[in-house]
Amino acid sequence: MKKFSFYKYIAVFLAIFGTSCESIVDDLNVDPNNPTDASASLILTGAQVANMTIQEGHANRVANMWSGYYNGADRQYADYALYNVNAGNFNSDWSNLYQGVVSQTTLIIEKSTETNDRHMIGIAKIIKANAIGEATELWGDVPFTQTIQFDIANPEFDGQVSTLYPALLSLLDEAIADLESGEGSSPGDADIHFSGVKANWLEVAHTLKARYYMDLKDYSSAYTEALSGISSADGDMISPHGITNDGDMNMTYDFLVVGRAGDMDAGVGDDADGEQVYAADLLDPSEPEYRGNDKTDETARFMYLYLDNGADSYTGRLEPNYLAVSNGDAYNGAVGIDMDYRTITYAENLLTLAEAGLRSQGFDAGLTHLNEFRAYMNEGGYIDATYLADFAAVYEPYVAADFASGGIANTDGLSADDALLMEILEERYVTFVGTYLGFNDLRRTQDDAISIPVEMTLNRGAEFPQRLIYGQDELNSNLNAPSPVPGVFDRTEIYQ
Repeated sequence: MKKFSFYKYIAVFLAIFGTSCESIVDDLNVDPNNPTDASASLILTGAQVANMTIQEGHANRVANMWSGYYNGADRQYADYALYNVNAGNFNSDWSNLYQGVVSQTTLIIEKSTETNDRHMIGIAKIIKANAIGEATELWGDVPFTQTIQFDIANPEFDGQVSTLYPALLSLLDEAIADLESGEGSSPGDADIHFSGVKANWLEVAHTLKARYYMDLKDYSSAYTEALSGISSADGDMISPHGITNDGDMNMTYDFLVVGRAGDMDAGVGDDADGEQVYAADLLDPSEPEYRGNDKTDETARFMYLYLDNGADSYTGRLEPNYLAVSNGDAYNGAVGIDMDYRTITYAENLLTLAEAGLRSQGFDAGLTHLNEFRAYMNEGGYIDATYLADFAAVYEPYVAADFASGGIANTDGLSADDALLMEILEERYVTFVGTYLGFNDLRRTQDDAISIPVEMTLNRGAEFPQRLIYGQDELNSNLNAPSPVPGVFDRTEIYQ
């Protein structure tokens, strides 16, 4: 896995291939500095780095705070946690999205088409689909179909259901066909995720398709795609990190420890009351909300994800776990300095098979796939080995009787199907800590009879937030930007 100077690379890349600081999508449509002398491989690395900043950066942190994973503790993040955001807060996300990913993957596709390098084209299309997919999940309608041309000054904001999701799914189908064609060659180490390995990219494409079908509640199609999705943890699409200060370090670590120490944690309320975010309550064996039972011990996962550092903490409350052996600590926490970020994973794919399997194929399919996930976790799963050595991680297989009324996984007297669905949804919720996927699930299931049982108190008011706010630069420069601008509590079309 290629390591690199992350922040320096993206800064240099956008300086060379980016545009002025006026609009985002508007600037996209002026061929940026005409970088036709750069190789497709060089542009690919830059586009992947830009995508990493989108998946792992500011927008992801806000989604985590709104999902009961983290909380804002000070300065702007205390306001963000209370759903007080404005358009200017997301300019950098839109810059990285359109200047860093969409425009550059378009250039890769153009250049690689000239040489019939369909291997490279397929990878570029998957990266583009990943970035635009997150954008529409978090913001709703966004420009896409008109962003492949450099001569449209004001690209339209495509509708989610009518245009965006069909276009994303079609783009991924094209990517699969490109990769399966056998034409072209591997970009090698220029591909920071898989060094060009075709089989990995094909599985990622199917898992992404399954994710987007889940958004649409097309559970049968999601199940079919996940069957061809990521088949082992070795196939996880991760963002690689290292120990270089202002270089390749984990972005959440950089925020928590280096850049904005004290601004975000996992506590709730006053420092001394010991309250913590809902996801931590579910995983903490000392809490009444603890989800463990005779077949489940979440101690290791809780310790891996969250850190109670007492007087040495930055806020005096529970925090995301930023410990790292490379810093002299005994353990590697989930957001340690050199901890890779899990973007598209085997865990997600297994839990998509479980939920979509239950909803479209029936109880037995759902239970089978849930137990596949539990077998993976019983072997350690994504928990770092330093925690597995000292703390319990037990995930024994469930049987149908566990979901009968009064069973260990059904203490609320639900039907067996509903109890299994509740277990799967809750498992997805705690598995997605640190990613924006939990925010997607919370909104997707919010009106269902069985939804993710997030019993957390809302950070303020009585409404759950539904979307992020469009970047101010785009609102100022694109004549086709929505008016009025949707607010935080306005639902996106797919989550109506």
